[in-house]
Amino acid sequence: MPRPYSQDLRDRVLSAMDEDGGAYELAPLFRVSVSYIYKAVGRRRETGETTARPSGRGPKPKLLEHDEALRERVAAVPDSTLVELQAWLLAERSVRVSIGCLSKRLRHLGLPRKKRRSAPPSRIGPTSPRRARDGSAINPS
Repeated sequence: MPRPYSQDLRDRVLSAMDEDGGAYELAPLFRVSVSYIYKAVGRRRETGETTARPSGRGPKPKLLEHDEALRERVAAVPDSTLVELQAWLLAERSVRVSIGCLSKRLRHLGLPRKKRRSAPPSRIGPTSPRRARDGSAINPS
């Protein structure tokens, strides 16, 4: 996002305009646009402001109002997946969001998404053949 012009530059442009300078002559001299000069002069005339206004921060997050409900849901059902949370938001809160939006909001809230660090080994059966005493594999057949 571009940064606002410095206050020093603003003051120099406005004082040059006060000295009967034309916007089309001053714009290349100060390396600003003609529209900036007209906007700055008009704003000073209407409101008296010569400083930069705070920049917008973009739209508010879609799930901002549902933060507390998301915290409660993740605490109540910690193993729920993003798809399950997405379905819960649609069913309970009537909010349709993408997986990316939901993931970003959970990350912002500091809520965990990992289920477990590691799972216990499978007890279904051995995954490798047993080794004989001499180090060779035993033929299971």
